[in-house]
Amino acid sequence: VLEVTVNCRVLTTGYSQERKFSGPLEPMTFSIFEGQEASQVIFQFKAKPPAVNFKLTGETDGIFQIQSDGLLYHNKALDRETRAVHRLQVSTLDAQGATVEGPVPITIEVKDINDNRPMFLQQKYEGSVRQNSRPGKPFMYVNATDPDDPATPNGQLLYEIVIQLPMINNIMYFQINNKTGGISLTVDGSRELDPSKNPSYSLVVSVKDMGGQNENSFSDSTSVDIIVKENIWKAPEPVEIVENSTDPHPIKITQVQWNEPGARYSLTDKEKGPKFPFSIDQDGSIYVTQPLDREEKDSYVFYTTATDEGGRWLSVPLEIRVKVKDINDNPPTCPSAVTVFEVQENENIGSNIGTFIAHDEDEENTVNSVLEYRIVDQIPKFPKEGLFLVQTYSGVFQLAAQSLKKQDTPQYNLTVEVADKDFKTLCDVQIHVIDINDQIPIFEKSDYGILTLAEDTAVGSTILTIQATDADEPFTGSSKILYRITQGDSDGRLGVDTDPQTNAGYVIIKKPLDFEATAIHDIVFQAENPEPLVYGVNYNTSSSATFKLIVTDVNEAPVFSQRIYQAKVSEGVAVGTKVGNVTARDPENLDISYSLRDDRRGWLKIDPVTGQISTRAPVDREAESMYVVHVVATEIGGSYLSSIASFHLTLSDVNDNPPRLAKDDAGLFLCHPLQTTGSVIFEATDDDQQSFLGPQFTFSLDSEFLQNNWEVSKINGTHAKLSTKHTHFEERVYNVPIRIKDGGRPPLERVVSLPVTFCKCVDGSCFLPAGHHSGMPTVGMAVGILLTTFLVIGIILAVVFIRIKKNGGKDNVESAQASEAQPLKN
Repeated sequence: VLEVTVNCRVLTTGYSQERKFSGPLEPMTFSIFEGQEASQVIFQFKAKPPAVNFKLTGETDGIFQIQSDGLLYHNKALDRETRAVHRLQVSTLDAQGATVEGPVPITIEVKDINDNRPMFLQQKYEGSVRQNSRPGKPFMYVNATDPDDPATPNGQLLYEIVIQLPMINNIMYFQINNKTGGISLTVDGSRELDPSKNPSYSLVVSVKDMGGQNENSFSDSTSVDIIVKENIWKAPEPVEIVENSTDPHPIKITQVQWNEPGARYSLTDKEKGPKFPFSIDQDGSIYVTQPLDREEKDSYVFYTTATDEGGRWLSVPLEIRVKVKDINDNPPTCPSAVTVFEVQENENIGSNIGTFIAHDEDEENTVNSVLEYRIVDQIPKFPKEGLFLVQTYSGVFQLAAQSLKKQDTPQYNLTVEVADKDFKTLCDVQIHVIDINDQIPIFEKSDYGILTLAEDTAVGSTILTIQATDADEPFTGSSKILYRITQGDSDGRLGVDTDPQTNAGYVIIKKPLDFEATAIHDIVFQAENPEPLVYGVNYNTSSSATFKLIVTDVNEAPVFSQRIYQAKVSEGVAVGTKVGNVTARDPENLDISYSLRDDRRGWLKIDPVTGQISTRAPVDREAESMYVVHVVATEIGGSYLSSIASFHLTLSDVNDNPPRLAKDDAGLFLCHPLQTTGSVIFEATDDDQQSFLGPQFTFSLDSEFLQNNWEVSKINGTHAKLSTKHTHFEERVYNVPIRIKDGGRPPLERVVSLPVTFCKCVDGSCFLPAGHHSGMPTVGMAVGILLTTFLVIGIILAVVFIRIKKNGGKDNVESAQASEAQPLKN
């Protein structure tokens, strides 16, 4: 097969411009397929007198010859891989050998045939990959070459993994970019690879020419051995930082590392505190940026994330725990300015007076917070020193030497030293000697009668005042009165508060009264002192009193078993599926009817008797991931009172939304005419819930007929690039059908139409003349419309003018006649 180009015009093999094999000597280009048999005629040139012979020079390589009659031919088969273009010169000579015409350039283009097989550069490849590496990101490449023309299908190579060993559950863990030979993990491989189970894998990779589309294509194969390395993206051990460090900051405390270089690291404070004294650099080193104070905050929890260049997570964040290690930087503190204890006179030696508890802000249960107590002074020292002692570690005060008498000394002032291992603090303690508790409280009356209250009486209401008196020394533990209810209130609905000045007891409602639970309360009050009675004295019936409380019924609304009910279902559940159940109880034991409120989308229904909630229409997570309705429980009969509870339905995702273009890509354009192949980038999305790795879409042309003009290559999980495969495009809009498939189970796909405009460009922007816009009138149309408008207006004005002129003459005659017939009026 031979193609001939003459002055940019292609001639069919065997014909000149006059549809012959011959023609005048002029610059010409011939295209000849390689591998054809020898002695093939190319063209016969005609000489102009006085030329009688032809001469051939240039890159003939001993292949091309020309006869004296101008017949150009090749005597050997051509080989494009040896020389793709032969540049020849043809001249005509006269009888004396002098040049008449020329030399004229003749170009022979050798067209490729698929006569070479692709070959891998290596018979065996070795690589490694970290477990949990990002799917789709190549960790190694295999490369093959083919001497055939890469601009033709003969040299277009397609890579494919044909064997994976071991193959677990028939799932491919590895994938290959069929154009570049880049090997990466699949989503399953990123999730499942584990060096403790299978430390290595073997692949067989094939390469085919002809883009793998021809059954006669050549192929080659190679083996690939892959070592699986342990995931190094792991949370480090908890870190301990000594508080109030004086070392220069920032200080490196730990480090994280992603499985591959190029990750970008950041920190997120889990607790969202007012300050966050940590930072991370792009090597994954984590620093504390300032001294920490354990007493201000004793621990920190935060997360570190690794993202790609687009800001997408490469894996789940790692939790970093920091504990602030205590140093003894706080002295003990006294519980109050003065601590007061009481001791009865004639108390036995060894009796406990009270417990003194100091505080230390340092860490509990460490040597820094262990306190020791010691009495260093006693005032007065009468009748002797050392009347009291304190337990060294517990702080318990005891009477040490002898019984005390109030008439001798009613009060002792002690100075107590509290010490940790580095600090000491002095605290003041007062010990009051009080009269012995030999008198019991006596109620002013033993029966406080009957009180009737509605069950909805407000909590906190004071319903009764009781009073007992005590003859012991006023304002001491011997005379102070504490009231408690010993009978008739097992649910603790009532309480009694004591007035410290008068010892009056105020009976208060602590919990709501409940007629249905208890309608009558027979209450018994007991009055007691905080100080123990002396030996031989006991409380008797004078220290108790009775009271009857009658609770009356109030119609109450039903009560739900809980305020908020929660349930979770898949958005793909069938209509009629039970999703939850609510229960309510009416205090008066009336029947209850259930209904729904705020069911805006009409997704749910409820059984009015049982409270069972089920779907009555398909639910859609993408419309609302948590659907909140209110359940109303209404009593049947009575006052038809009702109460409300919330029902929260969480919808889990199913893959029910096919991919789509993320935005209107009508603005995609390429400048016309193309100087070289061009490309545009587009983005896909879908409305389903995505994993932490984000969407994982695959992209392809919808028709193989488009592959001569376009190709689609994936950039990442959401973006792809549409590239032209040549430059011969018209200046118009091309709607390219793209098939987008998601990574769901089962996967969904959609064919979208991606508009790409080829247009003239001005300053890098697409320029479309106004005449090219649909719906816009041309200049000629606009002028025609304008002239037509003026013509109509002129005709209307002419008609009006003529009518006015006629009516004006007639009116003048009539007016004159009227003037003659009628006299003037005053």
